[in-house]
Amino acid sequence: MELLLALPVLLPLGGAGITLLMRHYARIQLWMAILTLVAIFTVALILGYHVTQEGVLVLQIGNWTPQLGIVLVADRLTALMLVVSNFVTLSVLIYSSAQTVSENSARTPVAIYHPTYLGLVAGVSMAFLAGDLFNLYVGFELLLAASYVLLTLGGSASRIRAATTYVIVSLLSSVVFLAGVAAVYAATGTVNLAELAVRLDGLDSGTRMVLELVLLVAFAIKAAIFPLSAWLPDSYPTAPAPVTAVFAGLLTKVGIYAILRLETLLFPASQISNLLLAAAALSLIIGILGAVAQVDLKRVLSFTLVSHMGYMLFGIGMSSQLGMAATIFYVAHHITVQSTLFLAAGLIEHRGGTTNLIRLGGLAKLAPLIAILFFVPAMNLAGIPPFSGFIGKVGLIEAGVEYSTTAGWILIGASVVTSLLTLYAIAKIWNRAFWQEPGQEMFDNERPTPKVMSGATAAMIAFSLVLTVAAGPIMTYADEAAQSVLERTPYVGAVLDDEAAGDLVYRIDEEGQKVEER
Repeated sequence: MELLLALPVLLPLGGAGITLLMRHYARIQLWMAILTLVAIFTVALILGYHVTQEGVLVLQIGNWTPQLGIVLVADRLTALMLVVSNFVTLSVLIYSSAQTVSENSARTPVAIYHPTYLGLVAGVSMAFLAGDLFNLYVGFELLLAASYVLLTLGGSASRIRAATTYVIVSLLSSVVFLAGVAAVYAATGTVNLAELAVRLDGLDSGTRMVLELVLLVAFAIKAAIFPLSAWLPDSYPTAPAPVTAVFAGLLTKVGIYAILRLETLLFPASQISNLLLAAAALSLIIGILGAVAQVDLKRVLSFTLVSHMGYMLFGIGMSSQLGMAATIFYVAHHITVQSTLFLAAGLIEHRGGTTNLIRLGGLAKLAPLIAILFFVPAMNLAGIPPFSGFIGKVGLIEAGVEYSTTAGWILIGASVVTSLLTLYAIAKIWNRAFWQEPGQEMFDNERPTPKVMSGATAAMIAFSLVLTVAAGPIMTYADEAAQSVLERTPYVGAVLDDEAAGDLVYRIDEEGQKVEER
């Protein structure tokens, strides 16, 4: 069973190689990529079932010891991220099969799209499964290298300009991350996450804080946490809809996943929790104010993405079991809903010829199917009951009430205001794109919506509705995942041994307080 842990990384890498060889056979490329992602999704489901029944699963590559070799680790959190992310990447790939990825396809080597896309999937899986900081860095670099290519498909001036900003910011965060890895190794003599959980406990508080801040800055850039988020609204809107959907759904969530691991496994009950909460509040408010001010659909969605990262950081900053569980649930919800909205934006652009809200109009009558495909995830993002967005936000607010501090109450207020302004931004989109009188160009650009694109978007909506209908069991699963990541001993004991887990100085209880272990 442990060997299955390697498949979410090996399968897309192997598929990328095969699809690159088949670059002259577009249909074979497509079906090879789809079959590869179906296989990975199946493996993710099996891993999810196994870790639920048996606990943390560990693969030591080459039977090297964890201190020396590459270790892949899957717990409940990892399994959930793999299942959700691979369903999204599969749906987006099917969507993209019916859309010209590049409007300049005659000049662009679009045959590299599928190999690069699978390389991105391999990087995301590697980041989720990595059991040490260095291979987490490798996973980030693999997905970032692929994203550079995907972002520039088409070679238009706007995409090259946006990609330049994206590449510079990504390289900066990678340099900071690598410097952090080097500093951690210099201070502890290891980069294995389980060993670090034990050794970092023994460092003095000043050294711990410096190491934490360096890694946190690197991950915050990747997760687009304010004030390190200015690059995102200018980078994402220029890419093709499928590429933007994957970027919005997954790339920032890999950064949040890394922050979650950092603040639970390596630096539990952090001394800078108030800094995290302040960043969460600023991300919520400033991000949504930016969304309200936009007149382009993709830019509105990009700013809401920045804003809603604050919800996830809110739960992480509290370090309580309820807050962590709500964050895990909200991450799964947001990956799905944000990706769906960008796919719906692609449908709107296909039908209207633009995403400028001033030039759109009348889509409720002209394209009622697109109206439905946008309306459902939009209401979910805004947190309208009974959708999963509402459930996740209620969980975070409840955790904030239990947190019972000034910072917690401020975050509750910011969360409520952000939710209301999100609804306002969605209402503005609906009024302009769907209800206002259409211009003549809307009739001139009349094109039927490809069934594959609308079907893939509908599948994503159905998946988001599963999160709503099965919210009880999924929230229970998230609560158990939160308990596991806060206790730390299941992870450390599985990677090293129970004796090593017993060397942990403390764990975090349900209220986010340190409990001495020895």
